[in-house]
Amino acid sequence: MYSRTTRDITITVEPFFLEDQSTPEESHYVWAYRVLIENNGSRVVQLKNRHWTITDAQGRRQEVHGSGVVGEQPVLEPGESFEYTSGTPLPTPSGLMVGTYEMEDERGDVFLVDVPAFSLDSPHEMAAMN
Repeated sequence: MYSRTTRDITITVEPFFLEDQSTPEESHYVWAYRVLIENNGSRVVQLKNRHWTITDAQGRRQEVHGSGVVGEQPVLEPGESFEYTSGTPLPTPSGLMVGTYEMEDERGDVFLVDVPAFSLDSPHEMAAMN
């Protein structure tokens, strides 16, 4: 698992490879990732937007921007959390994701929360021994 805290908001990510949705012989690899967002602060916050940078094993980058996550813009009271699962395909057997969530607090202050970089690894990746 990967975890990072920004301004009292903790983001924890757990990626996992989806063998049943992947077809390695066609260079199609699929991962899901579970995200837990925890409000450890004293103010109500709402997740407004997301930004992801997804990089495959050949260094090709894809930028993803959008409103909320999984069709929602969750509001978190102090001490509350929100969990969701999403996924991404890649044409390579490994990759990397990193991102930010744009949050807004009850006073209207907008700030970015870092999503930790996390590795997308499949059992089809050849391990390199150095």
